Amino acid sequence: MTDNQAAARASDSILVVGGGISGLTAAIEAAEVGYEVFIVESKPSLGGRVAQLNQYFPKLCPPTCGLEINYRRIKDNPRIHVFTLASVSKVTGGPGAYSATVKIAPRYVNENCTCCGECAKACTMEIPNEFNFGMDTCKAAYLTNDMAFPQRFVISKKVIGTDDAKRIADACAYNAVDFDMAEKTMELSVGSIIWATGWEPYDATKIDNLGFGRCANIVTNMMVERMASKKGPTDGKILRPSDKAAPANIAFVQCAGSRDQNHLEYCSFICCMASLKHVTYLRAQYPDAKVTIFYIDLRAPGYRYERFYDAIKQDANVRFVKGKVAQVDEDPATKNVTVTVEDAVAGNKMRETFDLVVLATGMQPTAAIAKPAADLKITPEGFLVNDFVKGGQFAAGCAAKPADVVSSNQNATGMALKAIQTLASR
Repeated sequence: MTDNQAAARASDSILVVGGGISGLTAAIEAAEVGYEVFIVESKPSLGGRVAQLNQYFPKLCPPTCGLEINYRRIKDNPRIHVFTLASVSKVTGGPGAYSATVKIAPRYVNENCTCCGECAKACTMEIPNEFNFGMDTCKAAYLTNDMAFPQRFVISKKVIGTDDAKRIADACAYNAVDFDMAEKTMELSVGSIIWATGWEPYDATKIDNLGFGRCANIVTNMMVERMASKKGPTDGKILRPSDKAAPANIAFVQCAGSRDQNHLEYCSFICCMASLKHVTYLRAQYPDAKVTIFYIDLRAPGYRYERFYDAIKQDANVRFVKGKVAQVDEDPATKNVTVTVEDAVAGNKMRETFDLVVLATGMQPTAAIAKPAADLKITPEGFLVNDFVKGGQFAAGCAAKPADVVSSNQNATGMALKAIQTLASR
């Protein structure tokens, strides 16, 4: 069951905050053993960061591989209730008897929507495409992505009061457009809560010496992920933003913001493997391209990741340089980027120029930016701390620690069990 259909239930139920891979896993595991589950997701559709990936470990499969089956299980399970464009504004009570205040923002499209796309065709207004990290634009009447769940368009609030509003409404043959929608508030009574609020890419503009936003051809790892996707802003090609040219010489800067007392003091766990994966994207698209990876330490946790790393090291066109990048500069004429780095092995300063530089930006917990309105222990970095003695509320996936998809799923299954134990013990 999807989208704002359910009324508040009795306390023998579970609230899952966040509809990314961890939240979906926890919700499905709990619902399929008989518990009522509410998913509250702040975005217009489920899927979280996984939905934005081109491929993910361990099998390097596309997001549809994992999300499609989860969406089907949610759709077929009447115990799961999904609220999108929603947030938890307040939590009161204790284990076994929580009251959660949920605010639901208007979508301006109701359940009559068939995803015919006529509203987008009628719309002339363009807005930054958040799903593609602003690398392109989309219509102000849009579907978040092709595999969005629920499959329902969204209309930007910016359309209201413009000529586009009438054009969009007139174009819809199903009376699905409703500009009278307003924010709604509801109360949910639940026995336990799983916080699967996920992560945000660290804001690279805060890392002054690495030039993001100042140099046209410096991008982040998640931007590369979207470029590599055939449904992304460049139709699957990794290109220089300045001139849309194919890069022949690419640098990766590891620990961009991570392991840095001025930014994120911890290791973000996923960045090294993400960069190695991106090398495979580039080498497949550009067989003659040269890649340099500047790193402090490389982390390949586990046998399977070690084998992946070993395979990359055998590529003669890939070079690893141990050293921290100190500065980047842009050539005003060519927009090429010169990287200055201390080579820790050779003991000298290097200055090399590249067509494209990719920053392996770190993973910042969403709770560091938007603190949950609940009685939770939170580290100074923004990670939620599980209090298993007190029980009742549990952090899953990247809300608790930096993790990859596999680890997040495993952890979410465990937190679903903890949430169930809270209910069973009451």
